[in-house]
Formats: sequence, structure tokens, C-alpha cells
Amino acid sequence: MSDAAPTPATAPACIPQIRLYQNWLRDQRGLSFASYRELWRWSTTELDAFWQSIWDYADLRSPTPHTAVLGRNVMPGAQWFPGAQVNYAQQVFRHVDAAHAAGQPAVISDDEKGRVRELSWPELRRQVASLALHLQAQGVQPGDRVAAYLPNLPETMVAFLATVSLGAIWSVCAPDMGTHAVLDRFRQIEPKVLIAVDGITWAGRDIDRSAVVRELRAGLPSVQHLLLLRRSDTIETIADGADWTSATARNDAQTAAFEPRWLPMDHPLWIVYSSGTTGLPKPIVHSHGGILLVAIATNLHMDVGSSYGANNFGERFHWYSSTGWVMWNCQVAGLLSGATCVIYDGSPGGPRDAPDWGVLWRFAARHGVTFLGSGAAFFAGCAKAGVDLAQCGDLSRVRALGSTGSPLSAEVQQWGTEQFRAIAKTEAQRDIWWFNISGGTDFAGGFIAGHRELPQRPGVMQCRMLGSAVEAWNDAGEPVLGQVGELVCTQPIPSMPLCFWNDPGNARYLASYFEMYPPGHGRNPRGGDLDSSAGSVWRHGDWLRVGDEQGQGEWCVIFGRSDATINRHGLRMGTSEIYSAVEALPEVLDSLVVDLEYLGRDSYMPLFVVLRPGSALDDGLRQRINDAIRQQLSPRFVPDDILQVPEIPRTLSGKKQELPIKKLLLGQPIDKVVNQEAMANPGSLPWYVAFAQQRAQAHTG
Repeated sequence: MSDAAPTPATAPACIPQIRLYQNWLRDQRGLSFASYRELWRWSTTELDAFWQSIWDYADLRSPTPHTAVLGRNVMPGAQWFPGAQVNYAQQVFRHVDAAHAAGQPAVISDDEKGRVRELSWPELRRQVASLALHLQAQGVQPGDRVAAYLPNLPETMVAFLATVSLGAIWSVCAPDMGTHAVLDRFRQIEPKVLIAVDGITWAGRDIDRSAVVRELRAGLPSVQHLLLLRRSDTIETIADGADWTSATARNDAQTAAFEPRWLPMDHPLWIVYSSGTTGLPKPIVHSHGGILLVAIATNLHMDVGSSYGANNFGERFHWYSSTGWVMWNCQVAGLLSGATCVIYDGSPGGPRDAPDWGVLWRFAARHGVTFLGSGAAFFAGCAKAGVDLAQCGDLSRVRALGSTGSPLSAEVQQWGTEQFRAIAKTEAQRDIWWFNISGGTDFAGGFIAGHRELPQRPGVMQCRMLGSAVEAWNDAGEPVLGQVGELVCTQPIPSMPLCFWNDPGNARYLASYFEMYPPGHGRNPRGGDLDSSAGSVWRHGDWLRVGDEQGQGEWCVIFGRSDATINRHGLRMGTSEIYSAVEALPEVLDSLVVDLEYLGRDSYMPLFVVLRPGSALDDGLRQRINDAIRQQLSPRFVPDDILQVPEIPRTLSGKKQELPIKKLLLGQPIDKVVNQEAMANPGSLPWYVAFAQQRAQAHTG
């Protein structure tokens, strides 16, 4: 039975995936390493040997051979496994027969209304084939874009796999996003097909999205075909929308014979969005081959195995996410390993009028989840709400907790560890393993991660990820240990973007990651510089410390963003998008927003507004500002405070001084964060200095 947990007599050995890989390196390559630092160093200096080992260890297959591993070591523009052909969906479907024979499902889904569904591996393949043939009949070709406005359902996984099996390019936005924010993304990529849901349930409320779907249809003239997934009880129809159920119902010789198309390694897989501080959201293009390789390497750290293999028999992998967060992509990647993906659609904090932070824990208990991941904000919410895991059902199968999205404080991690110690039924639960990871939508992977065989320390991540040549650099562009510096990656990773969509000359791509340091500086895999033709290191925009305070050990700590991008519980939004929503109100003349996320402190996002003379910041205006952000962007970006200010600090060129104000409010002195001679209005600063002092006194008091 698929729901049956392994009995004690047949419990999985659960040897860490990273240990199995090292055993393979020893047996197949004659390579042994005395420490993790040695293994990591090898993986980041011997790039060809490491990434070839990942290909071979995972038994990746191609109908044509590759002529090199890293054809060109240049950033950006590295060329990986030229000549090889792959397809993400091909790798998923390799598990169908073995997983089904072992009685393991592909997907188990649940939601706020308790609608539990199980999707077998053969049924997953059949639905994907049916939908792929439907899309093909609508004229979808390799390279066409298929946009989705869908929640975290099995249907979304099916839509993704059907799209990419044809060589079309997938892109999804979560239905909690408003029309304006979605159009800002999808208009840039000009999709041929739109797949949309007509309603969702969130925090105990049914929310009709049919009006938004009609607005999206009208606002996307490139769309030639609309496919509608019905989830609401509304009887409204949407003009020319085809029915999802019909599109996935086919079951004939053609669906049985369907095979995903073999594609070049660098064929685009999906387009994801990450917002900078200015302009429209960045439409980031990743490749089939790059994502496959990095997903496999990531899983060595994440330690999720195939559900049908003896080592991890019965594995049930859950990472709570909306489809608008890159952790949805991580959840789907569980299928690449042959793991059963257990997904939840709804609010992790329960209904708005009766908050309940035990929802996900009871969900995990019901479905025998073995790996439970979520954003750090979820675990913080549970700790603050005083959740008692002993009252949440049988959690005995949970062996690992995953956290990302924002820094996880030591206090919150310690809370979770103590909770599991109190309910422990296995040795692993007496010191539950936390897989704390930091990476980014930008490259759909991790830079910093966990390792089941390394020591744990609350609030600290365990190590830099294999294949990720990550360093903390000081102001002089030199690597440092034990000090907080700029997070840089000095060598290419296969999942780094192919490009930004419609970005002539890679102008936005280069400006986003590669313009802070001179080309060639720090680019030699063995240390030092290369010729400028090698390109620049990747500057990520996070503050990082490698090692403990004395620079010892593998420990890593992310202290928050080093730029002004807004990061709310793992979802990033450009400040320009917030300004566009807020400053459209007639009362608001100017505005500035900063995100004071920093390790060990609660996330705090104040919005400063300059009002038109005669306007007052009363409750009504506060509500209109919040509603504008909620409706045009997402409820996640509603500010914690709205404050009226005389002026917004600006540079001589007129740019808002977001980062200096952020640093000031994080406790740095004003003379260290801004050059007042380069400001258009230095007289605006005293208000912010006084506000920072008041906050500091309140924080210490």
C-alpha cells in the first residue's frame, strides 16, 4: 500500500546521499577526501571532473555525446556539455515503472478543504502526454512560451512537465498576485498559451479569480489559446477558454507512445522572475541541462532519495511554497529523484479570523512526510504562536526540516529542535537535522546548504554547496573568513541564467550580477585573477560570513540583503513596483520603502510617504495604500508601518537613497552610509537619523 510506512524491520538505512556520492567517487574515481573542505575545494577547482561526476553518478543519458564538460569558462556565457541532449521530463519519467511497481505514488496533494488526491506515476505520465498532445495541436512549438496562473496543485506539475516535454518554455505566477504584477511579468515574454485557474482558497476564504483571468487574457495579445482549470463554484464563463479536464483526459495509443523531445543542454526550460530595485521584474531564463545538473548536486545536500529505493523507501518530500516562489521548482525537482512529492495548497497559518500554525504539522502527520521544508518565517510563526508538536499528530516519520527564504534565527531553530526532542521516536529526531539553505531564484539553486554528517549550530548554515565557488569579499575585493562581506561566486554554475528574456546585449543581466568587480578579478579556479575575457565574478547581493567569528569551520551565516531589494519571506519584489502602486494614489507625491531583514531580528518593512499639501495620513489613506499594494502586487508586500516624512532622500541624479537609509536603520552611522555632498537634499536626513535613534532605543529597551 502506498500509504504504509516502512515497518521497523524494513526501515530504510537512510545513508546520507552525500556519503553515497563520496563512496561512489572512491570506488569509481579513486578519489577520497579527508574533510568536507577538501571535497568542496575539489568541486570548485576541478570543474570538469566534478560536473562530469555528477552526470555519471546520476546516470544522465543523451542520444548524442558531449564534446566537453565546460566548453568555455566565462561569466556569463559558460557553455556546459556541448553536444549533449536532455529533457527535464525525460529524467522524471525514468522513475515511472520502478516507483509504481513499489507502490509509491508520484504526488499526494491536500488543501484547506481537506481534498486529498493521489497521483500515480503512470497517471502522471498519461496526463502529461495528453496535455502535451493538446498543446501541440494548438500549434505550440519548441521555444514558444506557456504562461500559467495556477496555485500549488498536481495540475500545475502536469502543465509544467507537458510544456517542457515539447521544448516550450514554462513560466508561472501565483494566483495571489494581482493583474498588474502578473502582466508586468507575462507581457515581457509574450506567451502563446495561458493556463489559468478561476478561483483559489486562501486563509479560509474562497477567492474568485475569473475577473483577473479575463484581464490577463485581454492584456496579453500574444495569447492564442486559453486553458481554464475550474476550482471555484462560480458559474461565470470565460470567453474562448478550453477545459482542463478535457485536455488531460486522452488515453489512447498516442498518449502511450508519447516521448519528451530531446533538446540541447542549453535549451530554455523556464522563465522565472526576480525583482531588482529599478524597472520591470527580471525575466530569467534557465536551461534544461543546467537545472538538471544543479538539482542533482543540490540533492546530495538536501538528502531526498527515491521513494522506491531501499535507502529511502517511502520517502515523502514536502517543501511548502506558492508557485510564485522558486521553492515550488525545488518541490517539483523531487520527481527527478523518484521521490513522492507531498504538496499543500493554502495558508500555512490557518484562517485569518482564527490563526492556526499547526496546519502544516498536522498535514505532515496525515501523509507521513519525511522531509518538511518551508520558509524561515513559517517556523518563526510557529514558535511565536507556541505550537506544541505533541498535539499535531504522529510526526515520527519526519527526519529533516528545511528552511530558506530569510535568515533563520538561532532561537527559532532551537525551538524546533526542542519540540522534536520532546516527541522523538527515533534517534534522528532527538537531534533533528535542519537543512538550512540560501541561494536564489536567480540561478534556481543554492550557494549555502546543509550536510547530514557535519555538526549543527542553531541559526548557522553548515557549509558551502558542492560546485559553488562562494566567498565573502571585503571592500577591497579580497576573500575573508570570519568577517561579513559581499557574497560572490567566482566560478560558473550550470544553472546560472542563459540570459534575461529580451535583454539586448545582456545589459540588464550584466548590470544585475557582474558589474561590481573588474572582469578577470578573482576568476582563477585555483585563486587569483584571469584575463578580462573570463568575465566577472557573480555578486549576489547578500551579506555573508564564512566560518565562525574566528574564521574556523565550514559554518556560513547570511545576514540579509546587501542591496535594497525587498525580500519578504523568500519572495523578492523590486521597490519600483511598490512605488508604481503607491504613487498612483493622488495623495502620495513620493515614497521610499526599505526591508530591514537582518539575522536575529524580525523582518520589518516601513514605507515612507510624502503627501500632497492638505492630505493627512489617516486610517483611510493607510487602508488605500495597503489595498493598492495588495491588489496590484501581493498581500505579502503590505508594509509593516507607513510613516509620513517631509522628503525622500535623493542623489544628485535623482535616485532614491534606499540602501543608505536601510543601512542607517540597521544601526550604521550616517557618515558611513552616505556622502551628503552627492545628495540633492541632504537636509532630508535628520528626520531619518532621529527615526533610526528612536528604533534603536526601542529595540534595546
